[in-house]
Amino acid sequence: MNDDVLASHLQELRRGTVVMASLAILRAPTYGYALLETLADSGFAVDGNTLYPLLRRLEKQGLLTSEWNTEESRPRKFYRSTDEGAALLEVLLGEWTSLHTSIEKLR
Repeated sequence: MNDDVLASHLQELRRGTVVMASLAILRAPTYGYALLETLADSGFAVDGNTLYPLLRRLEKQGLLTSEWNTEESRPRKFYRSTDEGAALLEVLLGEWTSLHTSIEKLR
């Protein structure tokens, strides 16, 4: 199997799962770098150049909210899922489970 082909398909598969993982983590307020670390520790290696545009897109869609914490020496932008984001997560997880079940039937 060609490594480039494999890498491309794995990237495509992970793209949607990063949204679900981010929404799951962001049930509690978390700043961007901590989110990157938590995702990496959970097996989702995501580049900052991928994550930050994703966070902005989810916020624009009303699925996340953000606010700056300037109380520490370095200001940090904290993100948290909205009620709409939490609802979307539940729908996506249900669909993920359904797709997994369907794939298992095909194996």
